[in-house]
Amino acid sequence: MGAMNMGAVNTDAVNTGAAVTNGRVTNDRVPKQDRSRATRQRLLEAAVACLAEHGWAGSTVAVVAERAGVSRGAAQHHFPTREDLFTAAVEYVAEERSTALRALFPQGETGDRRAVVSALVDLYTGPLFRAALHLWVAASNEDQLRPQVTELEARVGRETHRIAVDLLGADESRPGVRETVQGLLDMARGLGLANLLTDDRGRRERVIAQWAALLDEALD
Repeated sequence: MGAMNMGAVNTDAVNTGAAVTNGRVTNDRVPKQDRSRATRQRLLEAAVACLAEHGWAGSTVAVVAERAGVSRGAAQHHFPTREDLFTAAVEYVAEERSTALRALFPQGETGDRRAVVSALVDLYTGPLFRAALHLWVAASNEDQLRPQVTELEARVGRETHRIAVDLLGADESRPGVRETVQGLLDMARGLGLANLLTDDRGRRERVIAQWAALLDEALD
């Protein structure tokens, strides 16, 4: 009977992915998963930084892997193709920014529309927008990349629109309201483009104030 017990399979260990060492159950799956997630996140953040700084042509998988502090093989384990890496990177940071935007207004709709407009404009400035712009330009010339970027842009655009509608308290059943919100986002993107060349903060603040006033009139 004792021999049978010594050779028995520990079903709890099998079911949880744990290993049995000298009769003790040790769980090494969670640390490995944590390391894998951390590696993936470093790659995504490095990809966005490289794309913003070096553009598409200068952002190879090897360059990103070096910046992330991982091997090229590890990078390709997580993202088999260069296109997979960069579309995932921009999507990841876009989701992080959307989460941060909602966190600024935890109660949802706010009466301070100027604060909402300013926060939306901030989405289109900085490294993320610069990286996304490089990705869009590359997609216009790369047939293999274009479908992924087109799908990504559509998803990010829909999510940003939903957030704007929620925070502004916009009733899209009213004529013209949807177009007004979309016009706001188009304006924010335009300010982001202008900011790539010159940081005219004073002009940007005046435009934000005017749009906030227009929204108060159009949405109330």
